[in-house]
Amino acid sequence: MKVVFDAFESFVGVNVWTMLFAWCNLLIIYLFLKKILFVPVKKMIDSRQKEVDDMYSTAEAAENDAKAMKAEYEKKLESANEESEEILRTAQRRALLKEEEILKEASVEAARIRERADEEIALEKKRMLGEIKDEVSGMAIDIASAVIGREVSPSEHEKFIDNFIDELGTN
Repeated sequence: MKVVFDAFESFVGVNVWTMLFAWCNLLIIYLFLKKILFVPVKKMIDSRQKEVDDMYSTAEAAENDAKAMKAEYEKKLESANEESEEILRTAQRRALLKEEEILKEASVEAARIRERADEEIALEKKRMLGEIKDEVSGMAIDIASAVIGREVSPSEHEKFIDNFIDELGTN
């Protein structure tokens, strides 16, 4: 068997001791590279992964904040719309009350003007009756003087005028 093994070894060209040294060298290089290269590269990859995860979580938090702010602004906008509608309703109510107040004041003023006009008409009527009385009394004196043929005293004159006006008022 040794012959077969030696023949195999010569054919393949692999020496067991060489192979053992090669495996030891490979193990030493692996441990050396692991200490010097693999561990720092793994740390660097882990730190980069942590940075990416942090960025994603920060972006997600910012997105959640933005959604919350959007909801808050929409709520405030809705509240502002309701408030503006309430202000408009209040303004309309005030305008209607002011309109009613103005109409009441106008009707009161119209009634006051009507009263003054009625008073002025009554005063003007009295003044006109007084003027008519004076004119009629003048004519009556002239007529009475012509009919009686003598001068009429002012007291008689007033008596005739009052009788005449009373007769005009009853007819």
